[in-house]
Amino acid sequence: MSRAFLIVLDSVGCGGAPDAADFGDAGANTLGHIAEACAAGRADAGRSGPLRMPFLDRLGLGRAIELASGINPPGLGIEPAGLWGAATEVSRGKDTPSGHWELAGVPVPWNWTYFPQALPAFNADLVAQVCGLAGTEGILGNRHAAGIAIMNELGAEHLRTGWPICYTSADSVFQIAAHEEAFGLDRLYALCAGLAPGLHGRRVGRVIARPFVGSAEAGFIRTGNRRDYAIAPPEPTLLDWARNEKRAVHTIGKIADIFAHRAVGQVHKGQSDSDLIGHLQRLALEAEPGSLTFCNLVEFDSNYGHPRDVAGYARALEAFDVEAGAFLSRLGPGDLAIFTADHGNDPTWHGTDHTRERVPVLAWGYGAGRIGQCAFVDVAASVAAHLGLAARGPGRSFLPERDP
Repeated sequence: MSRAFLIVLDSVGCGGAPDAADFGDAGANTLGHIAEACAAGRADAGRSGPLRMPFLDRLGLGRAIELASGINPPGLGIEPAGLWGAATEVSRGKDTPSGHWELAGVPVPWNWTYFPQALPAFNADLVAQVCGLAGTEGILGNRHAAGIAIMNELGAEHLRTGWPICYTSADSVFQIAAHEEAFGLDRLYALCAGLAPGLHGRRVGRVIARPFVGSAEAGFIRTGNRRDYAIAPPEPTLLDWARNEKRAVHTIGKIADIFAHRAVGQVHKGQSDSDLIGHLQRLALEAEPGSLTFCNLVEFDSNYGHPRDVAGYARALEAFDVEAGAFLSRLGPGDLAIFTADHGNDPTWHGTDHTRERVPVLAWGYGAGRIGQCAFVDVAASVAAHLGLAARGPGRSFLPERDP
């Protein structure tokens, strides 16, 4: 039986979302602007020259960027040997759950709750609940912030007071950063788990534990023990469709958290994207016939998109492209691999938040062809069609008929 691998490169958008202006993101283009910066010599830290992604470009990456946004990305755009297109989201968010749920066949049917840009961002009742669960007299932060920046800013005060660092973003999210050793990892998890039900009831999408280690003298660094406490999808997703038909399901990275651990099968985690790519390479050889492997690689977003690190983002893209080539070489006849993204996070854009963008859709295993403009939900329908699952979502498969 054929296998399917769905790989989400977190935040690797390609511009052109028709409603980008509604989100303040008209003109944002993660891949397009990175390619332009590389070609202009503005992304030469640790690398140099035009953006080099020969394996994914061979599937159609450059053509997908041009289709989505009209940008002809420098260094990309060779004749594709895979299926290529660009997907448009309908859920009213530019966040992780919205993108992943819709890629898995379920658009978000409600409006998320977002915390205000005002200071403080969280009202007294929520602060009191956090303090009661944490056993502290107060919290730090209480505002919109980028995670790495607020960790570095308030890490020393956190160690001195023991108060958790609480912050939010343009996403529907409540995040808590705390020192793994001084505050305690299990204590941080318990705090987030205790807050999650009430915040989910208010349509706040996720409560996220953001553990870190280090000191003011040596510096602070996040660990790989992040945990997302996400609201469950409102309808069965691609994961449910596969599990209901007794297929093996492998989830890599934070997929299990995004889907509230429903129908996630065997969970593969790691301390870094390097670890997660290792799982992906192994499963290319070991995943069972008829299985679904669903992978999220988050560091494009967390390490380079939010910090607005153009050169770092380019390095990560080029490094993954090499891994993608090795991964594809391990797949067998009849397998399907789809590379896509959940939203954008243009590192050349203002602010530190996600950007509303279309995303590339690149498929290996069905020869060369133009998918064209498609919907996020069409990804789920295509994976289901490949695996012979009874899809229940609104999407339509973009896969061509295979030769017998």
